[in-house]
Amino acid sequence: MAQAIGVDIGGTGIKAGIVDLETGTLASDRVRVPTPEGAHPADVVETVREVLSTLGVSESTLPLGVAFPAIVKFGRTLSAANISKDWVDFEAEKFFEDGLGRHITFVNDADAAGVAEARHGAARDARGLTIMTTLGTGIGSAFLYNGVLVPNTELGHLTHEGESIERWTAYSAMERESLSWEDWSARLQEFYSHVEFLFSPDLFVVGGGVSKHPEKFLPLLDLKTPIVAAVHRNASGIIGAAALSAD
Repeated sequence: MAQAIGVDIGGTGIKAGIVDLETGTLASDRVRVPTPEGAHPADVVETVREVLSTLGVSESTLPLGVAFPAIVKFGRTLSAANISKDWVDFEAEKFFEDGLGRHITFVNDADAAGVAEARHGAARDARGLTIMTTLGTGIGSAFLYNGVLVPNTELGHLTHEGESIERWTAYSAMERESLSWEDWSARLQEFYSHVEFLFSPDLFVVGGGVSKHPEKFLPLLDLKTPIVAAVHRNASGIIGAAALSAD
């Protein structure tokens, strides 16, 4: 059975698991720990080491993929919306490889989630443009055209009243402002309607922490484009990172 390890680093939590590459499902328990305060590079790498130890794969030779909440180009992180600014223009892939003492595949977290859903989830065999959005601490996005990833889209940084729309629309905004599902969904409606107008997608897939509760908000949205919850819910980043590490 082909397996790989996936690590998904988010603004609030770091998750990891062993993935069955044939089925795109977790072949182990999912380990989750809080992201260290400030999310500085050295602290994040140390926490990833702890997570891999807890998972029992510190010495494993299985492929390892790490999903990270930033624009990632040729191993460098070029943005830092919900993490330390130390990550901006940083040789992140090499830093992780040195810190973990092994080769890794390093990718944007939403892109990893999109790959998981395209290969083994809600966007499998989808034609045309699928836009995956992850609603959590911020809003991540992944574009997949006929299953092929177009990396490093950042729909969460469309502007709303002078700041990134994710500040107003992410799942964290609902929690921070104690919004009802109806009030939060009205914000989502504005976001998705704008994205729909800009890109004319064929399918929206919603992942992130809130994807555990699709019945609470998806029926409240009125869009021309079909919109569905991610099959793998909040594990999509782990699964996609593992899958990409084995390519």
